[in-house]
Amino acid sequence: MTFVRPAGLALLLAAASACAVLPAFADSLAAVSSTAMAITGDIEFDDFEIVFENGETLVFDELVADTFIVDGEEVGASVYSVQTPADPLLNNDNLLCGQGDVTYVAAWGDASDDSLTIVAVFDTQDVPGSNADMCASYTYEYK
Repeated sequence: MTFVRPAGLALLLAAASACAVLPAFADSLAAVSSTAMAITGDIEFDDFEIVFENGETLVFDELVADTFIVDGEEVGASVYSVQTPADPLLNNDNLLCGQGDVTYVAAWGDASDDSLTIVAVFDTQDVPGSNADMCASYTYEYK
């Protein structure tokens, strides 16, 4: 499974043979929300990690869900466990979560504007099922 992109932005790749290995390409996302601009800045995001504007990285362990509840509605999403939980120090001496190490990251397309992607972070022990348990969320658009 791969990072879920807003409608119309997903690029489907086909391998010429079962042995073909395709490289993974990170999505370049520009910070749009005031929290994203102040804390994370622009990011690079793929199925393996998220890289923040200041170079800090969270490496993902595995994709743990491909749906998620956002404000009571089920949406297509990518929910990743974080390989080594941390709360990285980012722009302006801000922490990503601010209250504990980030254990999960979820990303989904904004229902009201399909050019936007929401990235939420969690410090929960269990896999989050909804945005109700997030410690922070950030909004981006594709560059």
